[in-house]
Amino acid sequence: MSANARAGTTILVVDDVAASRYALGAVLRRDGHRVVLAASAGDALIELDVRRRAGRLPDVALVDVGLPDMSGFDLCRRLKETPPLAALPVVHFSAARVAPADRCLGLDAGGEAYLTVPAEPEEIQAVVRAAARGARHRSDAEAQAGHLTRLAETILAVQSARCPRELAEAAAVGTARLTHGPAAAFVIGDDGELHRSLSRCRAAASLPDEGAHDAVVRLIQRGMTGHVGVHDTVVPAPLWPAGFFHAEPSDGTGRPVGARLALARAHEGAAPVCLATPVYDQGPAPGTGRFVGRLAHATAVAAERLLMYEMERHIALTLQRSFLPAHLPQTPGTEVVVRYEPATRDTEIGGDFYASLDTSQGLLTGIGDVVGHSLDAATVMVEIRHALRAYCIEDPDPRTLARRLDGMLQRYHPEVTATLCLALVDPATGRTRVANAGHIPPLVVGDDGTAHYLRASGPLLGLGLDRPPPTETVLRPTDRLLLVTDGLIETRGTDLAESMEHLRTVAADAPLGVAALCDTLLACLGHGRDDDIALLAMRLRADGQYLRDGPTDPS
Repeated sequence: MSANARAGTTILVVDDVAASRYALGAVLRRDGHRVVLAASAGDALIELDVRRRAGRLPDVALVDVGLPDMSGFDLCRRLKETPPLAALPVVHFSAARVAPADRCLGLDAGGEAYLTVPAEPEEIQAVVRAAARGARHRSDAEAQAGHLTRLAETILAVQSARCPRELAEAAAVGTARLTHGPAAAFVIGDDGELHRSLSRCRAAASLPDEGAHDAVVRLIQRGMTGHVGVHDTVVPAPLWPAGFFHAEPSDGTGRPVGARLALARAHEGAAPVCLATPVYDQGPAPGTGRFVGRLAHATAVAAERLLMYEMERHIALTLQRSFLPAHLPQTPGTEVVVRYEPATRDTEIGGDFYASLDTSQGLLTGIGDVVGHSLDAATVMVEIRHALRAYCIEDPDPRTLARRLDGMLQRYHPEVTATLCLALVDPATGRTRVANAGHIPPLVVGDDGTAHYLRASGPLLGLGLDRPPPTETVLRPTDRLLLVTDGLIETRGTDLAESMEHLRTVAADAPLGVAALCDTLLACLGHGRDDDIALLAMRLRADGQYLRDGPTDPS
């Protein structure tokens, strides 16, 4: 049997003369081709439409120029104008139109070759083989380009993933696009946690159970033992857990008899990833293994970056939460409430902080934000808060504290800036002094439905600029002093002044009490924020000396 027969090449012969049609068919069959016969252009179009729907188009069309219902040139043009049929190579032949001008017409119509018949069988066979070979090469090149395009798109999606779950999902979808079948992606974290995703082209009846996940983890770890980079292996069906792929595909490829695993990790000790596809009993899948291997490598590199970020975020959140207690000690004569809401899981860590400190001159409250989103920002936040606690023992004056913190940043973190607002309140008199370093100014909210910002401003910490004198005011028994970070109100595309005014109106309409004020602001403004949110609200209580002369709301 010839190589052509092994390749299963199918030739469509279109000729209105029965004897010629069958003679050409016999010549081609002797060369190992399968032959489909059509007596007219109309018959050929019907046959091609049926085969197109079934996904079994011929490899070459051998077309007589002088057909009764449509010339072979016109038939060729029609095929080339129809996208599903445009790639079909056409070889014209004729016993009458043999002039060079006729050959030119055939080539201009889109034909690959032109035969003058009668011709030697060897010549007919060679021309058809050449046309089929050229078509295969073009098809392979187009398939290669398609695979490369899908690979590039998937790698972009993998690199854009914001967490291991999104990474596994992008890798599973991309693998399914590359192989045109079901796929599963697995990423194992440093703590052994398995992040997985299944492509949508799978049977939904039987999902894998927890035992299946444990089995996959063991298979991945065993397969990557001693390997770095990309490693390919096949796991037979008895060892591969059920539920990750179709139980029985509907496309005729057969039943899964195992799984092909593309395993990868960036370097020794890095988190391994696995892209799994089924192996069927009807033969191997199209040769996309090397593309899946490249995707596995890109996924491993992205996994290392994401898992390192997850670890950094966990450390930063631990720092923030350990140094930002949810409940602050209360100073006699005052009531202080704080609320802290970290950004969404997929957003970088910030440097928000707050403080409420009992000093020799009254209650010192403060709120601030280290510029930037990183573990470094969270670390500097902790240093500022500790320095503030230490400095206020000697002198709690807000302007002095801001100046000293500014000097600390310049000396030890010259590349870092931070915003800060400090308010020192004397519970006995209500006298309040405010120093602001580039932060949102304090909002004084009255129980009578009014609210106004204090006129307190100043340059960021870390710039070495002079500090203006503190802003002074006197808090009344019915006043609440509110400090917030910009995560509560800052919205991309919205002017900050507009956002501050929105905050003011919501605060003015809030129920009485400091806790109710904070909860109302979070409920109205705190949803779907991309930055951390911190609020601190305080008021003077009825048990303070300042409030001896008259009652106030007990909330």
